[in-house]
Amino acid sequence: MSSASRQAPVIVITGTPGTGKSTHAQILANESPVPLQHINISEWVKERGLYEDFDDEWQSYTVDEDRLLDELEPIVSKGGVILDWHTCEAFPERWADLVVVLRCDHTKLWDRLEKRSYSLKKIQENNEAEIMQIVLEEARSSFPEEIVVELISEGMSDLEANVARIVEWINLWRKNVGKT
Repeated sequence: MSSASRQAPVIVITGTPGTGKSTHAQILANESPVPLQHINISEWVKERGLYEDFDDEWQSYTVDEDRLLDELEPIVSKGGVILDWHTCEAFPERWADLVVVLRCDHTKLWDRLEKRSYSLKKIQENNEAEIMQIVLEEARSSFPEEIVVELISEGMSDLEANVARIVEWINLWRKNVGKT
């Protein structure tokens, strides 16, 4: 799908659980100069039954990626979407105009995950993933480097600056690729 044929971009916001993906996506959807539909993939999967089973040990769903992508394709092809998920490698490269990887200091991340009542095992695994930059590496290996942006997400000032930066990017996208 060609970006030039769309009125609005497709933005992937990804990061380890607890880095602020959904908050960023919700605020961006409200502040964007073009209409953007926020799709929280985890919620989408649960609501539409796009999973194979539920893993009791990890307290998470095993996503049926083929069904997920089939359902998202007609929506994403029109543009104007923010895809919010803890991974991005399942999405076809052609979908994304911008991939934002949110990062957070692991001690702050630990506190955030404890407040969500995650199990110790799940907190440790997500913390290790953040330290090892797993999501960032997934993004860099799945998408062209010029569309992958790493942003720090540790507080309100980061959140505000990040959203402002993405809004600025959308305005440039509209000038260079999209239609005004």
